[in-house]
Order: sequence, then structure tokens, then C-alpha cells
Amino acid sequence: MKVKDILIKKGREVISVAEDMMVFDAISLMSDKNIGALVVMCKGSMCGIVSERDYRNKVILKGRMSKETPVKDIMTRDVFCVTSDYDLHDCMAIMSEKKIRHLPVLDEKKNVVGMISIGDIVKAIIDDQKTEIQNLRNYIKSGYPN
Repeated sequence: MKVKDILIKKGREVISVAEDMMVFDAISLMSDKNIGALVVMCKGSMCGIVSERDYRNKVILKGRMSKETPVKDIMTRDVFCVTSDYDLHDCMAIMSEKKIRHLPVLDEKKNVVGMISIGDIVKAIIDDQKTEIQNLRNYIKSGYPN
């Protein structure tokens, strides 16, 4: 399975914030949308990603005030990305190796066209396996060809 298979099912909506937005507002948006990360935009292009982990490690544990801290001060600037043609197993390998949970999806012009999470990947693989198991059961029930 490929990243594009996930995007077809979940959609290509990308929730993003400006780098000067306060962390409190970004975290509120994540809560409202029930997501764990946001793309950070600077002058029309992705310049980072901000996640729940960034909030925990760079605000809560540092004693910062989320209503006074801009996203640009805590965002991750070195963002790992994929394209829609990436295999899901390759995405899982990247996420495991880099210890990340979200991957922005870029098009050929480097525009963000989606975001996938480890949860999206696990769900897609489980759904694919369920389909394969059902197909095998149907094959067995129909009898083996002679």
C-alpha cells in the first residue's frame, strides 16, 4: 500500500498554523481537530511542524507559558516528509528510526498536500490484512480449483 491510498480515504486536508501563532492557540486547534501535529507555514511554505511532543518537551517541561510563546520557538524545523508514492512500510521505518509520529506529504513542487500519522498507517495495514484474510477465507470456502 502507498501513502496515496491513505490520502484517498482520509482526505488531503492539511491543518496549518502561522509561525507567529501562540502555542496555546495551536494546541487548542489540535484539540478541536483531534490531531497530534500541525504544519507550520512561513510566507506560504512549510517551515516546520509542531506536535504534542514539542509542546511537552519545549513548553511544559521548560516552564514556559503557552499563551506567551510563539510556535516558531518550539516547532521542529527539520521535518521528514514523504510523497504520495511512498510505500507504507517505508513510512513506518522512517517513523520508527526518527522517533516521529507524523509525516507531511509533499507533491512534486514541494507543496504540502496531506499529512499522515502512525495511526493512519497502522489502520490502513490492518484494513488491508482484514481484506486479504477475507479473500483467503472466501477462496477456501469456494473450494480449490482442480
